[in-house]
Amino acid sequence: LRWMEQGIVPTAMMGHSLGEYVAATLAGVFSLEDALALVAERARLMQTQPAGAMLAVRKPEAEVRGFLDNNLALAAVKAPGLCVVSGPFDDIGALEQRLAASAIASKRLVTSHAFHSPMMEGALRPLADFIRRLKLNAPKIPFVSNLTGTWITDADARNADYWTRHLRNTVRFADG
Repeated sequence: LRWMEQGIVPTAMMGHSLGEYVAATLAGVFSLEDALALVAERARLMQTQPAGAMLAVRKPEAEVRGFLDNNLALAAVKAPGLCVVSGPFDDIGALEQRLAASAIASKRLVTSHAFHSPMMEGALRPLADFIRRLKLNAPKIPFVSNLTGTWITDADARNADYWTRHLRNTVRFADG
């Protein structure tokens, strides 16, 4: 914000997961006060969900999808050959073993929960209710959507359901 106060304004932005909230705030979608309240509420709700794990996998999305089952979710596509999988501890552990047996590099992430997965379902409705009480504006600076990997639309930026899906769905960072 200080750079922007000095007249140094980005022409476009992209943030990863929570970083998209930063981009949206700088773009004027949220007021700073609302953004801070939203991030705190989002974190509070996420912490009330069942604990889980996340695993970075050094393979393209198409190959990683072949290892997923009903308990595992593609949490993020970070680069063409790097994805993150989320799910229950036991399922992530079993995936680690399957990947190691196939000589596929993976690394457990230090997290408390399986973010961007079905394990966040219980937080969705309360988060949507919270967001619906905020004033959402069309962005004044373009930024990339983590859900689509393309430019955010005015309709999505102003839609509480978009920000709710953001908590649950795959972060398409590589597409952006």
